Order: sequence, then C-alpha cells, then structure tokens
Amino acid sequence: MSTVTETHDRTGGPHTAAKAPGNAARLLRWWPAAVLLVLFVAPYSTLSLPGLLDGPLGSAGSLQLLATCLLFGALATGYDLLLGRTGLLSFGHALYFAVGSYATNMFLLEAGLPFAVSALLGLCSGILLALALGSVSLRVTGIGFSMVTLAFAQAGSILVSRNPGGVTGGEEGRAAPADLLPSAFVGIENTANLYWLALAYLILTLAVVHWAVRSPTGRVWEGIKENERRVEVLGLKPYGFKLTAFVLAGALAALGGLVHLLLTGGSTPQTTTSDFTLSLLVMVVLGGSGTRWGPMAGGILYTWADHRLGDLAGSGAVADLPAVLRVPLSQPLFLLGVLFVAVVHLLPGGLARLPSRLAAARRRPAADTLPAAKARKENARP
Repeated sequence: MSTVTETHDRTGGPHTAAKAPGNAARLLRWWPAAVLLVLFVAPYSTLSLPGLLDGPLGSAGSLQLLATCLLFGALATGYDLLLGRTGLLSFGHALYFAVGSYATNMFLLEAGLPFAVSALLGLCSGILLALALGSVSLRVTGIGFSMVTLAFAQAGSILVSRNPGGVTGGEEGRAAPADLLPSAFVGIENTANLYWLALAYLILTLAVVHWAVRSPTGRVWEGIKENERRVEVLGLKPYGFKLTAFVLAGALAALGGLVHLLLTGGSTPQTTTSDFTLSLLVMVVLGGSGTRWGPMAGGILYTWADHRLGDLAGSGAVADLPAVLRVPLSQPLFLLGVLFVAVVHLLPGGLARLPSRLAAARRRPAADTLPAAKARKENARP
C-alpha cells in the first residue's frame, strides 16, 4: 500500500506541478485585458493615490495627466517602429506630430472647415509630408539619415516660429476656439471623454504596431535592422520597406497630434522642436527599444515623471534645502536625467526586461543550491 501511494505521489506530484505553470501562463495572457478594463473604468473611481496623483483617480486634473501619459505612451510606441523595429534613428519624428496638430488647426481657422474634415485633412497632411521627406531622407543611411531628419525638423521648427502669414501663432502657438471643436471634448466636465480618446489612440497604436511587426513586412524590418546587406542579397529592396515604416510611424504621429490638439485646445511650438523627438528617444530607451510594451511603459513613466518632478522641484521641501542640494533638485530636467541614468545603468534593456530579470534572479538561488546539495549527498555516502 505504501509503495503504491509513493509511486502515485511521485508520478502525480510532478504532473500537478507541471499543470500549474501552464494554467498560470494562460492566466497571464489576459493581463493586458485586465489592465485595459482598469484604465477604462478609471474615470468612475474615487481612489486616491497620494504621491502619484494630486487628487482622486477620477478627478479632472488626474484624468488630464493620465490622458497625457497615455498619449505619449502611444507616441513612443509608434516611434519605436523606426528605432526598435527597423533600426532607423530619426531626429525629426516630432515634425509629423506637429503637422497633425497645426494643419488641422489651420484648416479650422483659415478655411472654416468642420472639425471632422479638418482632422482628416490634417492626418493626410502628416502622411504626405512623411512620404515626401522619407523619400529624401532614406536615400542615405546611418548617421546621414539622422542628420537629414534633424535638418528637416529644424526647418519646420523655424518655419513655425517665424509665423508666416500669421497662421502658426509663432512662439505663442495658436489656440483653437472652443466653438470649433467637438462639444464632447470641450470643458472640464468632458475631461473623461478626452481621457477615453487618448486611451483609444493608445489601443489603436498598439494594435497597428503589433499587426505590422507580425506581418511579412515586419519580418523584413527585423532583417533590415540586423543586416541590411543580407536583405539585399535575398533579392529584396530595403528602401521600400523602410519607407513603409517611416510613413506608418509618421501617420501614427500625425494622429497623435490631433489628439494633442483636443487635449490642450491648441497647437504649441514646443511640439516642433528636436528636443521633443529626443524626449521620444528617451522614452523608448527607458522602456525598452524593440519590445511590445516597453516603449509604452517608458512613455507613460517619462510623462508622469516630467509633470510630477516639476511639482517636486518647486515644492517647499526642496526650497528649504541647502543651496548645494536645492539648486540641482529645483531643476526638473536634472531629476529626469538622474532617473534615466539610473534606469539605464540598473536595467539594461529598459523596463521591459525587468520581469525576465526578476525571474532569472529567482531561479539563480535554486540553481546555485543544486551543486551544494549534490556535494552534501556525495559526502554523506559511506
């Protein structure tokens, strides 16, 4: 009886243990849906998160910050189509984001078109500009490509600041009158709608990027990133595939510009600068370039830190510190830089690599104890 029980335990135990990880893995596949559900119902929540948000989760100020975080999480995900998926380091991605906002605004104010038509024309303007500039920029590779995109971005930023014909508003930007925007997205009472709009943009961007990466074209992008010459040897022309990635990323950025226009109620010249693209680069590296969720996480964390660390830098707690500490800590960019350096140094590969590193750290002690246990067993033998 004891032998049968022991045999049953030996065979049944591992079988049960083998099923548990499988069930856990199946459950873990549903975590994006769970996170999406939590994000969707956030406007209905009165939960307070001290230190993370100034007010309850469903308050207008908190939803505005969360909407901005989701917007830039999506924007970083789209930018990673170039950097992480195709290996293209562009310094001009902000230009297409700005065109989506400014062009829509100009069609509203100058042409007097309805918002839906203006938004469609603004999106098409961003796509056409990405097609035109990408066709030129991709004629060169490596650092040359980066410099050409930077030159285009600088030209666009100068054009906006010069305010030709009074259509851009110069350094002040240009606000869109509330009566020209959809009433569902105007006013503090409609902040939840803006939040859901930003969430929808994030979901759309994630879906498009996931579909594109898993498509045959996405596999060619991966090959171009690893070895472009090998792709040419296989009989494929990398130029067309890179241009496809460039235009798709530009289209997603232009769509983000439309969402930003509704979130802020206008177009701002800060979105045209190369510093804006550098921020996107930091978001992608912070989260993990070339990963599915990393750029989104990096964009959300960077945007939240940019807002919250600014409040910390101007707080009374920092003002009461000695000058040697007060001066650097009163600069939000200094705090962001320290955060970025710490993450890059402590988490190579970005935040997306954190789960695998934690799992490896949990497995390491068990692996280290196996040789020691085997040695004790050998020594215990007569």
